[in-house]
Amino acid sequence: MFKLHEVLARDCAVVGDLPLCRVLLMNDSQYPWLILVPRREEVREVCDLNEGDQQLYLKESNITCAVLQNEFAAEKLNVAALGNMVPQLHIHHIARFTTDVAWPKPVWGLHPAQPYATDALNERVSQLRAAYAKSASALVVA
Repeated sequence: MFKLHEVLARDCAVVGDLPLCRVLLMNDSQYPWLILVPRREEVREVCDLNEGDQQLYLKESNITCAVLQNEFAAEKLNVAALGNMVPQLHIHHIARFTTDVAWPKPVWGLHPAQPYATDALNERVSQLRAAYAKSASALVVA
């Protein structure tokens, strides 16, 4: 049975579920930052997914990239699966801008997270849910 790693549960807000992945918003207002977590047990790497799930992940990643581009006009998208601190497979999708606080460096460890205010977090989650709905993806709000 799928269980979200406690670090992801602590640091993120749930946007909803796609057919394969749970969509999370990193609670760091410095960047539009989504994380896809395949709802599969004991999976650490994309190559650990079966072929069908790999194809579904790619589709959901492409939808997520389109949401970030359409909603935030990202200059660059960073997509990465590190997993050095959280072993559960989770893939970061971050909209980057030449004006963001970490540009051009990676976002990890450079600046402390700046959590959203409660109202801003709720608004951002609502915005993202609507964006996924526009993309004709089957997002289920958890």
